[in-house]
Amino acid sequence: MDNTLTPVLSYRKKELAAQYITELDTHIQDLKEGKADRAMEIRDLAKLLHVHPVHLSNTIKEVTGRSTCDLYEERLLKISKDLLLNTNMSIAAIAKQLTYDPSNFTKFFKHYTGTTPKKFRDQFINSL
Repeated sequence: MDNTLTPVLSYRKKELAAQYITELDTHIQDLKEGKADRAMEIRDLAKLLHVHPVHLSNTIKEVTGRSTCDLYEERLLKISKDLLLNTNMSIAAIAKQLTYDPSNFTKFFKHYTGTTPKKFRDQFINSL
């Protein structure tokens, strides 16, 4: 018989994680639509939720098994791909809308996809 205890997640922790994801998704949508002038940081989201950033980070990790940064970057990458494939915006304009310097946006995108935004877009266009 296994004597290790499985931690029980409290309702509050699950609720906080759900609230974080809701606020994160709202912020990501605002970035996508050009309504945000800067990228929010964990401390900004924690402040919105009236909790300490470390508590928020620990709770998200405990509830989802992923870090707050992982969740943020996953969503940011998804909207990056969407803007590259479904708009005629320049890569520099997409970077700016997502509050990146163009070269940093390219580094971010390549880190997660293995290709540059331009190559990603070109591969899609050539596959049509």
